[in-house]
Amino acid sequence: MEEIDLKELFIYIKNKIGLLIIITFGITLIGSLYGLLIQKPMFNSYTTVVLGGTESSNTGITQNDININKNLVDTYAEIVKSRSVLDKVIDELKLDMTYNQLGKIISVSALNDTEIIKITVDNEDAILAKNIANSTAKFFIVEVKSLYNMDNVNVLDEAIVSDSPYNVNVLKQTLIYVLIGLVVAFGVVFIVFYFDRTIKTVEQVEQKIKLPILGTVQKSGKGGSKK
Repeated sequence: MEEIDLKELFIYIKNKIGLLIIITFGITLIGSLYGLLIQKPMFNSYTTVVLGGTESSNTGITQNDININKNLVDTYAEIVKSRSVLDKVIDELKLDMTYNQLGKIISVSALNDTEIIKITVDNEDAILAKNIANSTAKFFIVEVKSLYNMDNVNVLDEAIVSDSPYNVNVLKQTLIYVLIGLVVAFGVVFIVFYFDRTIKTVEQVEQKIKLPILGTVQKSGKGGSKK
């Protein structure tokens, strides 16, 4: 690999500052336009459901009930996304989507290893995301009570309308595009410099021929003026 003169590289980059600015500005502009005109804002809304004991438990919620509910989080997630639950949500809200499509925008998780599960819905429509989350929680509770004979399953927090999209942050995205633009710009200039075989300085001539330069000839224009 040919040795790179860092001083020469620095001078070359300094002379190409205009190209660096153009490339960086171009990438930042394209990225910003994508975020403003093409990228679809997405909203999420969530509801939480707390799981309790069974009808046969006369002493309230036991530690055993809590441990069982923690271990059944994966099962509850499948119930939330089951056809028996989601088909009811589709019917209630008159959704123009299939069972599979609805399942893809719903996620289920446990809150901090507790017996509380969180049902989150992502959608382009903030109000619809809220309605789907609440409807899903409602029919999930009905299904769990039916399957496990549990009478202590209730909504802890109802979903509310999100006031801002979670996937759009103009300032953050602009900074990211600026950084990407700078990386690409410096990369392009470095590649051009590395493969540029033209001789630009006296020092380069001396390095090539391994002999000292005794003198130089100035290029003159009309009237003998130097160029």
